[in-house]
Formats: sequence, C-alpha cells, structure tokens
Amino acid sequence: MKRKLIAAVGVAGMMVSIAACGGGGSEAAEDPKDRKGELTVWLMVDAQTSWPELVKQANAEFSEKYPGVKVNVQYQQWGDKTKKLDAALSGDKFPDVVELGNTETMTYILNGALGEIDEKKYDNSDTWIDGLKDTCSYEGKMYCVPYYAGARVAIYNKDMFKAATGKDTIPETEADLTEALGQLEAEYGKKDKAFSPLYLPGRYWYAAMSYVAAYGGQIAEYDEGSKKWKATLSSPEAQQGIQHYVDLVKKYNNGDQTKDEQDHANVMANQKTALIYGNGWESGSVIDPAANGNPKLKDKIVTAGMPGPNGKALPSFIGGSDLATVSKSENQDLAQDWISIFTSEKSEAALAEKDILPNNTKQLEPLKAKPETAPIANAVPDAWFTPIAPGWAAVEKKETLELMLLDILKGTSVEEATKAADAEIDELINEAS
Repeated sequence: MKRKLIAAVGVAGMMVSIAACGGGGSEAAEDPKDRKGELTVWLMVDAQTSWPELVKQANAEFSEKYPGVKVNVQYQQWGDKTKKLDAALSGDKFPDVVELGNTETMTYILNGALGEIDEKKYDNSDTWIDGLKDTCSYEGKMYCVPYYAGARVAIYNKDMFKAATGKDTIPETEADLTEALGQLEAEYGKKDKAFSPLYLPGRYWYAAMSYVAAYGGQIAEYDEGSKKWKATLSSPEAQQGIQHYVDLVKKYNNGDQTKDEQDHANVMANQKTALIYGNGWESGSVIDPAANGNPKLKDKIVTAGMPGPNGKALPSFIGGSDLATVSKSENQDLAQDWISIFTSEKSEAALAEKDILPNNTKQLEPLKAKPETAPIANAVPDAWFTPIAPGWAAVEKKETLELMLLDILKGTSVEEATKAADAEIDELINEAS
C-alpha cells in the first residue's frame, strides 16, 4: 500500500520532532565496553513462549559488545499492552525498546512517542516486506523496524477431510470446498450438533475484510482532493464481500456465532471443527499442550491457501510486529543496536526455522517452496492491510467492524450496518488519537 498519510494529517504542531539520538548518557562513553546502565525491552509473550532462544542469543551478542549494560526483557500480553504502554509513556518509567503490532505503530509515531531510526543500519532493509515497512514510515522517515510478518491460511484436520470426502487435502476452489463442508457436516454433525465444518466466528473482522478484499472492496480509501480518508464499507464490492462472509458463518458455524477468533485453535483442538482460517502459526497452537492444544492431533493438522470467491485464493491480512525505540529514552543508540541484533539476518533465519515469516522478501523466498510454510509465504504478495490513517487505532479500539458484523448476524441488513459503520469510521479515521 502506498503511503498517502503526509497530507492526510492536518495537525498543526504535531509532535513528530523525534530525538534521533538520546541524551547525554548515550554519548558519554565512546568505548562500548565502558558503557554502564540498563536497557529495558518490552517484547510480546510470543517471543517468550515460541522463540526464547532467539532472545537469549540476541542478549548474549549485545552483552558481548556492551558488558556493562544489563538487558531487562519484560514480556507483555496483547490484551493490555497498549494501556500499560500509554501509562508508562506518560510517566518516567518506560521501556527503551517496545514491540508494537503493525496496526498500532501510527498512533505512536504521530504522538511523538517513537524515536527515528536509520534503516540502512539494519540487515535486509532494502527488502523489508511492504506491509510492515509502510507502518513504520511517515513523511519519508522511519520510526520502527519490521520484526516478523504473518498471514492467514486455511488450517484443517486432514483425517477428518479424508473420512468425509475421501481426500486428505483441502479443495482448491471455494465451490469444491463448500461441497466438502457439506460432506463434513453429514459425517460429523449427525453425531455432534456442536460440530462446525468451518468454524468461522461472527466477529472475526480480519476474515470478513478478506472477503471484502476478494470482491475488490476496501475498508476506506484516501481522497487526494479532500486530503482525507473516507470509509467505503457501503460500496457494492465491500457489501458483497461482507454478505458472503456472513452467509458462510450462518451456514457452517454451528457454535456461538457471536464470538471472535481468539479461541478457534482451541475449538479445533477439541475436534469441534475440521477447518479454521487463522495465522499460520496457530496450526501449532492446535496441538501444543502449553496452549491448551491437543498433542494427539500431531501430524493431522496442516495448512493450505484458503479458497476464496471467483476461483481465487482468499486475500490475507498482512499482520506482524515492529520494534521501536521510545523517543524519551536516553539510550537511543543502545536501543537501536539491540534491535539491529534482534532483527539481523541471523536472527530472522532463526525465526524462519520456526516457520515464522521473516521481515524481508529475501529470506521469505525459500519459505515459498517449503511445504510447511508455502501457504503463508505465498499469501504475502497479494495480502491487504488496514488503512494507514491517523485514527485507525481509534476505529479498532471502538470495535466498529466487530459490532457491525454482530449487528448483521442479529438481523440488521448489510446495507444499513455498513452505512452506520462508515459514518462511525469517518468520525474517527482522520483524527490522531
């Protein structure tokens, strides 16, 4: 997605005059081995549970260069991270390095919370994945470093498909898939009324917007004339995608249709569904006992591209995380060095070995040929992203899309619900929070 934010934000005196380097403490000693102090790093819990050895490796390499600096890694939960970060930034105890989801970065860039970085200091920056890089840039400057990417794919139980359809692979077209879902319903639904051939939660807006993208629709688009973002969910294309999604939810999800996707891997672990649409790494969660998964399903849970409308693969949201320095930190150079080590080609290779998508297309390429990662790696080039607008975080916080979908499931027409959602998005999307 092209960056169109420069003119979109009419906020006079915006606090984007970020300190490119820290205070006196950052430059007091020229020899790295003479540096003293502590570097506080906020990482999401994913790093602690899924790649702790990478954190250990990066800290060891950093400590070798800066033996007098202690790295204090604090793991955060997605549910309350932004609330804790906002509180920390308003006080005097804040991290030097923070991990942000790629839909969260723009809010912190616009309010001056993030330090400017020089992308040339980071490995493979010339091939950073656009869906991550775009969320770090503003007015030609970079304020964070891509960390890893994620895409959504079909995650299915091949044994269930085999028993119901005679094949242990997912069909390549949606027409064939819906036929297979009917066969799964007949095979397992008669024994268990709670079984869903496709567990597609009603509030799962990432999935719903993938169907919007499949029909050529968008959540919002930037108008060069007015220099503002304008919501477009009430366009015919977007409405068609939303209707398609809701129809799938109503027909194939026999569970609670008002839920979101947070527990869909667990639903599959409990063998209450044969198919979910999720992040590639969630296939591991289905079988991981530490994530309430079911290890008995090992070698039965596989991934594939999700068939979409019109004979094409369903476009995926390009998710992922970025790493940034906090502009108030007096350890800007240390923070940037730690991020450089943690996102080096060596570190990204370690992520790729765990089937996590690296931050760059150079290291992504080999994963397109690897059976375990081909579905998610191949989903990246045609992926979609949320509007890179100053008020998008406010739209997410208000759960505008989730509540729109819930209203439709409760009986509101798609036309009425999308018009109401557009009105609410228009009130929020152009204002920095």
